[in-house]
Amino acid sequence: MNVQAAYDNWSATYDADENLTRDLDQTVTRETLMGLRCKSVVEIGCGTGKNTLLLSQIALEVYAIDFSAYMIEKAKEKVSSANVVFITQDITKQWTCRNESADLISCNLVLEHIEDLSFIFSQAVRVLVKGGYFFICELHPFRQYQGTQANFQRNQEVIEIPAFVHHISDFLYAAKNHGFMLENFREWWHEQDQNKPPRLASFLFRK
Repeated sequence: MNVQAAYDNWSATYDADENLTRDLDQTVTRETLMGLRCKSVVEIGCGTGKNTLLLSQIALEVYAIDFSAYMIEKAKEKVSSANVVFITQDITKQWTCRNESADLISCNLVLEHIEDLSFIFSQAVRVLVKGGYFFICELHPFRQYQGTQANFQRNQEVIEIPAFVHHISDFLYAAKNHGFMLENFREWWHEQDQNKPPRLASFLFRK
């Protein structure tokens, strides 16, 4: 099952399934971004809208992008804010966003499914205003080294979604190569992750 088909399928139960990574990502995003105030935010991989409501509270306008129309339909059920526009789009192709139009780009639990980080960073630097932020929160590569990847269960079968391993240095190299400065980097554990490798890695880059 390809990535898009998998998320279309998962959308029906994504919010209800037990998912510590999803829950921790929401906490991390709130803790990292809640203090910001933005004119325009682009959310990459909005999914069912778990972070979209927060972004609508810190920005005048939010463009929430996902390539799964089914995930976006779920997001629309929970986020009715007038300042949010949902867009169905494949982020591995040219983004529809205007040049230098956003103060913040938020990208959560998406890049493990993207092989070419360079293209994502090239689009981010194009869309952000000077001084704008690029926030990334991803499954920590330490978990990937152990074989962990996004998955869900259907009819007692575990469906693993295709993923690529990106090392911490891969993110830093792609950022530097496109003119970003690293403002903050953190590793995160869920409260149930005692004595385990970090679950998530977050980066806050600035153009």
